[in-house]
Amino acid sequence: MNIQIVTVGKLKEKYLVQGIAEYLKRLSAYAKVNIVEVADEKAPEVLSEAEMKQVKDKEGARILAKIPEDAYVIALAIDGKMKSSEEFAADLDKLATYGRSKVTFVIGGSLGLSEAVLKRSDERISFGRLTLPHQLMRLVLVEQVYRAFRIVRGEPYHK
Repeated sequence: MNIQIVTVGKLKEKYLVQGIAEYLKRLSAYAKVNIVEVADEKAPEVLSEAEMKQVKDKEGARILAKIPEDAYVIALAIDGKMKSSEEFAADLDKLATYGRSKVTFVIGGSLGLSEAVLKRSDERISFGRLTLPHQLMRLVLVEQVYRAFRIVRGEPYHK
């Protein structure tokens, strides 16, 4: 399986970089995983609705440019479907089984994802109703992808 994670902004926090590197190393036994960063749009702290849309649209165009045409796209969105780790694992396994071996996960910037990116997505998932920093979501996502592969193969993993 080829997994791509398209995400907005550069990761600067050393502890997140180290955590993600550890899970990417573990994942290399199961899948090819590639993280693609696109530039975040600089914006003031307080934005009007129109300015927020403009920022999301600019970031969205950058995201869409990185998504392969034949990829199955899963957007991480707060209004997405919540799944257990077992459901997430089963869904990834089904994608691989039925020939959708190119999967792209999309993590938006601090304002979320543009309407165009959400429309391009085949699915929206949520890791809960809590708002988490998009940088932290990278670590959570790679951990859950790793957990999914362990579950599918019946390999032990702490709960």
